[in-house]
Parts: sequence; C-alpha cells; structure tokens
Amino acid sequence: QVHLVESGGGSVQTGASLRLSCAASGRTFNYYRMAWFRQAPGKEREFVAGMPWSGGSTVYADSVKGRFTISRDNAKNTVYLQMNSLKPEDTAVYYCAVNRGVVTTTPVYYDSWGQGTQVTVSS
Repeated sequence: QVHLVESGGGSVQTGASLRLSCAASGRTFNYYRMAWFRQAPGKEREFVAGMPWSGGSTVYADSVKGRFTISRDNAKNTVYLQMNSLKPEDTAVYYCAVNRGVVTTTPVYYDSWGQGTQVTVSS
C-alpha cells in the first residue's frame, strides 16, 4: 500500500502560480503510474495529469495543457504539479493518486489516494 500526502494548495488570484506536492511512502515500483485529479463542488472528480513513476511521457487534460506540468523527484518520492496562469475554473480540491501501471484517466482504476489539498482561484 502506498500512502500519499498532498500539500501546497492555497488561495490565489487569477494568473498566479502554485506548486502542489505529493509525498509517497511505502513501496513504489517504477511501473507504477502517478496522477493528479481534481474535484470541484458539485462536480465529478476529473483527471488533470499523469505520468509513470519512472518518468517518461506525460498526459494532460485539455483544460490544463500548456499551463500545468507534472513532474517527479524519485529521490524524494515526491510528485509535483506546477500550475501556472491559474483561472477561477481551476478551483477544486486536488488529489494525487497511484495505480499499478494502468494508463487511464478514470479514477476507479487508481488504488491509493491522498487526502486532497484545496486550491482556490479568485478573479
């Protein structure tokens, strides 16, 4: 079981940047896949970005392409989400998640989740 803890959320204005962190503890394997999801009030949880734990190709939701960047530091067992040019529609609770290598944007296929971190963007 992988334990995930997110941090870095906050309240910012339109156009600002934030970097979210997701610290992983427990045993991880290079074939694991990491992802960020978000959930706004009254909406379903949606995929934001994903990548293999070992690095390599990244996948982004169309709504964040060119603004958000997912990366990882294996030495620190941490995955990051750099968010630039934030918009009010980015307001949500952001979660990191991990699965055993399934390339998917569907939340149900992820095995472990963090507790979430709130991001609020005001206009």
